Amino acid sequence: MDLHLKNLFDRFQEQFGTGPGLGPGSGTCLMNVEGIAPNIIKSMFRAAAALYRTDPWKRLCPAHLFGVRVGKDTDWSGKKQLFPCVQFIGGDGGDIGFQMFRSQNDAKRMTGSRETIEVPNVELLRVTFERDSVMFPSNRKMIKTLSLEVSGNDRFPVVDVVRCTSSGTLKFRNATLEELKFVYAFMQAIALVHPLLQADKEGGPKWSRLMYYEPFIETVDVQWPQEMSNGFDLVAVTISHPPGQAYEEKASLTATSRSSTPTKYAEPSKEETFLDVRVYSNGSIRQCAACEKEIHSDQTLCCGRCHAVIYCSSVCQKQHLKETHKIMCGLYKAMMEREEELAMNIFMFPSAADHPCKWLESLGIHQRGMWRRKCSCYSHCPFGLLPVKGGLWDSWGGLDDEEFPRDSSFHHHMSSPILLSGWSEYYNLRSLPLSSPVADILSHPLTVYYILATLNISSKNWLLKGKEVIVHYIGPEGELDWMPAFAEVGHLLNGLGNIQIVMVGPEVPTNMSGTTSGIGSRVRVNLIRGVYQEEATYLPSPHAIVALNCGLEDYSNWGGALNLIKSMGVPAFFTDQSEISCNYAKQVLRSAGLHITHPVTPNPFRSPVKHQGPSSNLPCYSNGFVLGVHHK
Repeated sequence: MDLHLKNLFDRFQEQFGTGPGLGPGSGTCLMNVEGIAPNIIKSMFRAAAALYRTDPWKRLCPAHLFGVRVGKDTDWSGKKQLFPCVQFIGGDGGDIGFQMFRSQNDAKRMTGSRETIEVPNVELLRVTFERDSVMFPSNRKMIKTLSLEVSGNDRFPVVDVVRCTSSGTLKFRNATLEELKFVYAFMQAIALVHPLLQADKEGGPKWSRLMYYEPFIETVDVQWPQEMSNGFDLVAVTISHPPGQAYEEKASLTATSRSSTPTKYAEPSKEETFLDVRVYSNGSIRQCAACEKEIHSDQTLCCGRCHAVIYCSSVCQKQHLKETHKIMCGLYKAMMEREEELAMNIFMFPSAADHPCKWLESLGIHQRGMWRRKCSCYSHCPFGLLPVKGGLWDSWGGLDDEEFPRDSSFHHHMSSPILLSGWSEYYNLRSLPLSSPVADILSHPLTVYYILATLNISSKNWLLKGKEVIVHYIGPEGELDWMPAFAEVGHLLNGLGNIQIVMVGPEVPTNMSGTTSGIGSRVRVNLIRGVYQEEATYLPSPHAIVALNCGLEDYSNWGGALNLIKSMGVPAFFTDQSEISCNYAKQVLRSAGLHITHPVTPNPFRSPVKHQGPSSNLPCYSNGFVLGVHHK
């Protein structure tokens, strides 16, 4: 009897809906929207499916309001944003979807503790993900006729605009084509940025069960489908939480004070006192951020607010604060607060390498195998030309057999590329002990694999079809001596697809340029000596371009390469060691006319070993952060 009642209740919920939404579907159908084309409907369903896969409802509920800005106000009728406030519904039960409001005030008035409050004369747009079994016949026919993409296993998006009347009834209508365009841009952007939300453990009352998040703002470029473009291929979409967050903008920013970041930014108040804090560390040599004087770490000072910048004296600290640091101090403070989040505490080996030689000695791998590129002892030897003694055991520096990945396939039940979420999953899959330091070297090949198999949709689909993916790898250095580690890329393909890595850079040895080596049966590496923009015309067309630990702001010869990447229209991904370096990289990329399509995010396959900049304490890891660009 209990099972029978449960089935009846589930069917009732499917047909009539549950809180906190506004009830069942209204029967609107996108085919009835004036001026709509089938390809627009297909694009809407693809975007909805992509959003559904990211499962924002796992963390978000109606109380979490987001601000949305798509392009300029003048792009829209009425010269204002159509739906500048959004909430997700269904995370705590009920109809799954999101609701878009004309104002933040409307959203607050309609958000109750357990249900959506029907406020007279308030209009909102809603997207609900309904099961196929309870959809109106017109929508089922549209889905079948156009072969529209499913969200999850059996859900499809239904879009309508609802107005609450003064008599207590609801009036529904179809969204306009312009409103659908706004919804499309939002879905594409929020799918990218909502995973960046960081929990604010101190942000709410102790008794509250609601998860609070740190203030957040990020802008991404969304590519319009051809049918929506109106002559413009891309649009900048800004997502903020809570609504009303804004970038701090300065009239003039020098190369050391550029700011555009997903991290919250708070400029210090005029009344705030900056104290010199004496730094006690392990005896390394640091550099004053103001005068660039080298100084023993035991004698250094740092900013008392952000603790990020190193000085040799209070005179330099005060002068630097006055000239440039005051603008950036709040940003640095926010980045320093992420240090605990970025640290990978699952590992059982030392996680700081202020003295690389001592770190390697503590693990018994100093001046051995591939680890020779992790300190300066072999800096006299050109990249790619380290003497090789023997087999895999020697390459991994004589680590115990169970501490490094064997050159063997994974025992996986399906013949398809293995998708990994991070180091913990990889170590479990390889049965490696968490005391093994191999992640420090494997960060490079596994970051490349993560980009191709997870971040870049086109290369991922290519691999799933069992075809070869070509990637241009710009600026290899130490990687040229880590070829045995790149064999893991082939094993992770798990019997499906192939990858050709074309490494191009001035550090490729002359005698190795033009050579091709097979690393396992599914990965080939071509080595080309030269500058990328001069050599690319002779190379096979890539599906993706990568540059690891790129240092975009440090190298003037990036200009030609970026112009070429822009003209090629191929997705490109960059990693860098710190968040501030990625912020500078964003400025360089945007100045080159490239559009950020994957925002700066922590790389799940960053090295777990923290490094230290000469004049900065900011969290710094090899391949620490990743961002992506695309231009068509």
